[in-house]
Amino acid sequence: MSSSHAKQPVRTLITGASGFTGRYLVENLAARGHTVIETIVGRNEAETPLRLRLDVTSPEACRRVIDTARPDYIVHLAAISFVGHDDPLDFYRVNVIGTLNLLEACAAVGHTPRKLLIASSANVYGNVASGAIDETFPLTPVNHYAASKAAMETMVHTWFDRLPILIARPFNYTGRGQASNFLVPKIVGHFARRERSIELGNIDVARDFSDVRYVANAYEALLDSEATAATVNVCTGTPYTLREILLAASDMTGHELEVQINPAFVRQTDVKMLAGSPARLRSLAPKVESIPFMDTLRWMLAA
Repeated sequence: MSSSHAKQPVRTLITGASGFTGRYLVENLAARGHTVIETIVGRNEAETPLRLRLDVTSPEACRRVIDTARPDYIVHLAAISFVGHDDPLDFYRVNVIGTLNLLEACAAVGHTPRKLLIASSANVYGNVASGAIDETFPLTPVNHYAASKAAMETMVHTWFDRLPILIARPFNYTGRGQASNFLVPKIVGHFARRERSIELGNIDVARDFSDVRYVANAYEALLDSEATAATVNVCTGTPYTLREILLAASDMTGHELEVQINPAFVRQTDVKMLAGSPARLRSLAPKVESIPFMDTLRWMLAA
């Protein structure tokens, strides 16, 4: 995939490029000499050859962008990703239909990229009593976000024989630049502002938190890998509870934060423990090293 000896630079289309993960991946690929084509959503921004307007829910828009870009690689990150999003239908319009529109656009304009990397989510596993969920576990989603990603995966499987697709299932991850309605940035923000108290839901839920830089490195390596027609967990295998994160942030900042449990934040469908097995990722991308979560927390608190 290195383009140093090629006549034409490698062209990589990234949907959701301006999102949390996209920004890190764009930086990685641009540093390697890729011509990165980003999709934009807003009406106010002008299009350029490297910034194309795309509403994935529009089949016509998808065809136009694929035909214009003719990318070597496609990384599909655009999604409704906040579990508490207020319109359930949006999850299905964007996450399921939007993804299929992209695949159908490739077929419609006669373009087969070298690889399509599609971001799903470990939320598809649902409430699993296991410390190391691997890719063979059944999908038992418990909310609309997870159900939309599971439905998307099911439909994408029907394209495995037509396009070179790899599905990535990232577990929870965080880092600088993540929206403050996500848990770790919310906690970090409260410590940074030295607030007296914080309202949270269940602080004993455990998550396999990765660093966004590790996730971007993993996606880059998966594009390089030979794997297609497969699903890969992106995780570290090490879970932390919110209680542990709060204690660690308190130690790092020397600040005490009173935790108030708000019943409105306790979802009945909350997955109690979600930790993945990174074995398949390690076999496909052996050079990608995970970043210890405490280093991620320190990096975020220093921002």
